[in-house]
Amino acid sequence: MANSNRAVTFQNPKDMRVESLDFPKLQMPNGRKAPHGVILRIVATNICGSDLHIYRGSFPVPQGMVMGHEMTGEVIELGPDVEFLSEGDLVSVPFNVACGRCRNCRARRTDVCETTNPKVACGAYGFNLGDWTGGQAEYLFVPYADFQLLRFPDRDQAMAKIRDLALLSDILPTAFHGLMEAGAKPGSTVYLAGAGPVGRCGAAAARLLGASCIIVGDYHKDRLDLMKKNGCETIDLSQDAALTDQIEAILGEPMVDCAVDYVGTEAHGIGREAEDMDPAYALNQVIDATRAGGATGVIGVYGPDPLAKSKAEQEGTYPIDFGKAWIKSPRIAAGQAPIMHYNRELMMAILWDRMPYLSAMLNTKVISLDDAPDAYATFDAGVSEKFIIDPHGLIAAA
Repeated sequence: MANSNRAVTFQNPKDMRVESLDFPKLQMPNGRKAPHGVILRIVATNICGSDLHIYRGSFPVPQGMVMGHEMTGEVIELGPDVEFLSEGDLVSVPFNVACGRCRNCRARRTDVCETTNPKVACGAYGFNLGDWTGGQAEYLFVPYADFQLLRFPDRDQAMAKIRDLALLSDILPTAFHGLMEAGAKPGSTVYLAGAGPVGRCGAAAARLLGASCIIVGDYHKDRLDLMKKNGCETIDLSQDAALTDQIEAILGEPMVDCAVDYVGTEAHGIGREAEDMDPAYALNQVIDATRAGGATGVIGVYGPDPLAKSKAEQEGTYPIDFGKAWIKSPRIAAGQAPIMHYNRELMMAILWDRMPYLSAMLNTKVISLDDAPDAYATFDAGVSEKFIIDPHGLIAAA
């Protein structure tokens, strides 16, 4: 058994470092023993767009906090109350920390667990949301393991598809959730704001659902080229034409059946305004682009942002053009995704080759733990790659 744990830690905005920490214990953040928990050897741990909010300083966290909330790992130690897992099991870790016992968890709303964060009904690894240690590390403690962890049925089969299965901890179910909230179904026309990894997962999920025309908007040409190559229509948001005009040029009408905001508070304007950050821009765009009676999913992170220009936005209040939207009888749903609501079904879709285009859309790149700080800077520049950290060289060996 190892006696230390190397991990990616936040020091200051745009300053991530790999440090050697203590090996994790079966212990809750408040010091209580956790007989319901396990220790994982991390197989894959990804850098997420949400991590960039921390990296840039938009989401304040304590100095020294271990980063990461997208983990896949092998069970190496079990608490005495764990009944349905065994050493050697390969599992996906939902990024929502959830007890499985409260009212919301019992209703499959693990995104708003009432007990895993004493300050608010929302616990997550690698954020300032309940003091849960992140998983961009060699090892990780996971509580309530029987409830939380998704076990892969066959280890060899899982390792053969690990690049895709590594997406189950967050971005694939999150992207799918956005489409569900937006009412996507076979034949739907869909607009997706953002061609980052979550938006690209959204495009792959829209194909799985049988959407007809999938339109993706972004500023980065390499991301848009990747989407175009994989069967999506694309909109370059750096062009001056209004979004609805660009949608009309594709569909023959200036609206879609459903739209999803995968961007959040770090959105920018369109055309000549594209250089300026406008935290509510993507949200207002997707509401405007959704047809009357349609629905909009808001998956991008919205919250207090110390980097925003106005005091209201710094406090988490955003100018939503709701008066214009109200007459359309919209349905707008927002918030984190309850990962456990979708991850098993998406796992089966991957294992049975129902999403063969996922890796091509995501453009995953496997890196070492020591490469992670530089990968943060590269990802922040807007590249089209999705970085998967391989702390023990297990993916490379496979």
